[in-house]
Amino acid sequence: MTIGIGGAGSKIAARLDPNATIVNVSESELNKVQAGQRILAVIHAARGQFRGSRKTPQIGRDAYLSIKRELLTLIPGSTVISSTGGGTGNGITAAILADLATADHIPPQEKTLFILVLPYAKLEPAEYIKNTIDFLQTALSDAIDSGNTGNIVLFSNLMKFESRLSEESYNQMLVDSLRVFLAIPEKNDTLKLLDGHIDFEDFVLYTSKSYFNHFTYFDFDPEVSFAKQFEVNHNPLLLPPEAPIEALFLLEVPPGGDPTSFYHILEFFAMKNVAPVYSVVEQPAIKKPFVTVSLLYSRKPAELLDDFNRVSEEHAKAKVRKSLEQQVSLPKLEVSLETEVKRVAKQRGGTESDILVVLRRLGKL
Repeated sequence: MTIGIGGAGSKIAARLDPNATIVNVSESELNKVQAGQRILAVIHAARGQFRGSRKTPQIGRDAYLSIKRELLTLIPGSTVISSTGGGTGNGITAAILADLATADHIPPQEKTLFILVLPYAKLEPAEYIKNTIDFLQTALSDAIDSGNTGNIVLFSNLMKFESRLSEESYNQMLVDSLRVFLAIPEKNDTLKLLDGHIDFEDFVLYTSKSYFNHFTYFDFDPEVSFAKQFEVNHNPLLLPPEAPIEALFLLEVPPGGDPTSFYHILEFFAMKNVAPVYSVVEQPAIKKPFVTVSLLYSRKPAELLDDFNRVSEEHAKAKVRKSLEQQVSLPKLEVSLETEVKRVAKQRGGTESDILVVLRRLGKL
C-alpha cells in the first residue's frame, strides 16, 4: 500500500499508485487529489479543516491523534510519502515515526518504507528549513535508532528549483524514478534470469533495513570503469550517498549481450567491502546494458544539517536586516540650548539671566 501524507505527499503518492491512501488536515486539499482512499485528520480549531496546518507541524501532530489507530493499521509493510517542510506532512509523519520508535520489534515484512521530500534550503521559506531540521534531528533520528523503520529515501527539491520545473513535472520525475527502483523484483520475476537472484522476499528484506537509500540507474558500458560511471550518474533527485553499508543491483542485458559484465560491478563493491545482493536478467526491450543500483548508508550526512542550519541563520539575518531597513530614519536636529533658554524665557516673561544662572549651576551650559 502507498500512503501519501500532506499536500505534496498525497500528490506524489496518488501519481505513483492510483489506489493510494492520502491523508490531510485540509478537507479542500484532500478533495483535490484523486486517490483510492481519503483520510481526514481532524483539527479541533476554528476553520482549521479549511486552512490546513499553515506550516505548523504541531497542528499535524495534534490532528494525528484523530486517525492514529487507523493509520497504525495501514502502515505496516506500506510505503509512506511525505514532505518535511510543511505542517501536515511533517507533523503526522513525525508522530508516526515516534510511535514506531517506541514499538516492540517489527518484523521485516511489516517495516515501512519512507519516501521524504526535503526543501531546497537556498530558496524555500525559512519555516520549511526549521521544520526539516527539527524533523531530522528528532523524529527521524529516533526512529532510525530504534531499527523499526524500513529504508528512508531522501529526495531533494534542489533540482526542481535550479531547473525551474513545475510541480507537476517534478512530481512525475520523482514517480518515474521510484518506479525504476521498485520494479527490480518484478523484472527478476518476469524476465529471463541469467545470474544472481532478487525475488520479492529479497527485495522486502533489503528495503526493511533502517538505512538511507540512494538508488540510481543508467546505461552501463562494460568497457568503462564502473566507479567512474557511478560517480557521474548519481541520482540528481536524491541527496548524494555516503559510504555504503549494503548494496543491491539489477543488471539488464540485451539479447546476445555479455552477462558476465556484472563482475565489474562486484569488483567495485568489493573495494568498498560490501557484498551486494544482485541479479542479471535478459531484457529484450533494450539495446545496451542497463543497471539499477542502490546503496544503503547509515544516518544522514552531517553536512545536511549543517547546510540547513547555516541557511536558516542566513534567513534570520536577512529578516533582521530587512526589518532595520524599513525603520523610519529621523533627521538629526542641531539644537542650541542657550538659544532655546532665551526663547522660553521670552515666552514666559522671565529674564534670560535668571534661567541661564540656574542652568550653569546644573552644568548644562
